[in-house]
Amino acid sequence: MSFALMILTGTLIDVCLGWPTALYTRIGHPVGWIGKVISGCDERLNHGGRNRRMLGGLLTVAVCLAVAVLPALALQMVLPDGVLGLCLGGLLAWPLIALRSMHDHVHAVARPLVAGDLVGARRAVSMIVGRDPAQLDQHGVARAAIESLAENTSDGIVAPVFWGVVAGLPGIVAYKVINTLDSMIGHRSERYEAFGKVAARLDDVANWIPARLTAGIFALAAGRNWRAAMQVVRRDAHAHRSPNAGWPEGAVAGALRIRLSGPRSYGNTTVSEPWLNAGAPDPTATDLMRALHLYRRAMTGMVLALLAIAVS
Repeated sequence: MSFALMILTGTLIDVCLGWPTALYTRIGHPVGWIGKVISGCDERLNHGGRNRRMLGGLLTVAVCLAVAVLPALALQMVLPDGVLGLCLGGLLAWPLIALRSMHDHVHAVARPLVAGDLVGARRAVSMIVGRDPAQLDQHGVARAAIESLAENTSDGIVAPVFWGVVAGLPGIVAYKVINTLDSMIGHRSERYEAFGKVAARLDDVANWIPARLTAGIFALAAGRNWRAAMQVVRRDAHAHRSPNAGWPEGAVAGALRIRLSGPRSYGNTTVSEPWLNAGAPDPTATDLMRALHLYRRAMTGMVLALLAIAVS
């Protein structure tokens, strides 16, 4: 079976349907199922001294991967050959590719921001970022949404597609487990510094190639601005707090000729971060719409690349 064709099928289903509200209401979402397992392990294993917490975190990673990946491997082994197998595999991969929902969440921020409704834009952006929306002006809202779009294109779309093409259903499932572990316990906080260390490092490794692929995809989608996109990536990506997020964010900053990252507030805490493309202006509502156009071009290019791999 062609893993690329199977993942392409799942991607196209996602583009057409997203994850329907009626389906979410009835059965939830596979990432939510993984989250419940992680929460249970967190409650039972995240206590004691540093070494005990690290061991609990390692056990959590192992348990979550086993619970999700072994069934995925079994399913892949029993999928029939031919079109039926590709369709069934695509259906199973579908909920793990968030191409449409990423666009919809960011567009929900852009719509009120373009209309001048800062309160509505703040409310919408609070659904996709962790920083304090009450402290964000128009530029801050646009910056937060564009950064989320750039980083989550890598984490939520390119990375699962990449690992799905490499290893089929077990690959895409394993990646989503690792990424969900990182988002839930991979924080540098007193509670998770030790417990989430293995999950955070594993996520860094799993995203190393996809983040750089995403930067290239955004640069190619930037057309005449591709050199500017790659220039910012080469100059600034390494300065980002994350070993991976600076690549897609830097590419988008260069492609749109705006600055991203920089200082941001989380509750009562202000985090000082270096700028990506520091000399450029702050993004506006118009730039957020331009970012969505760039995203659509980039994802179209990714789908075409998948098709080329599948038929080669």
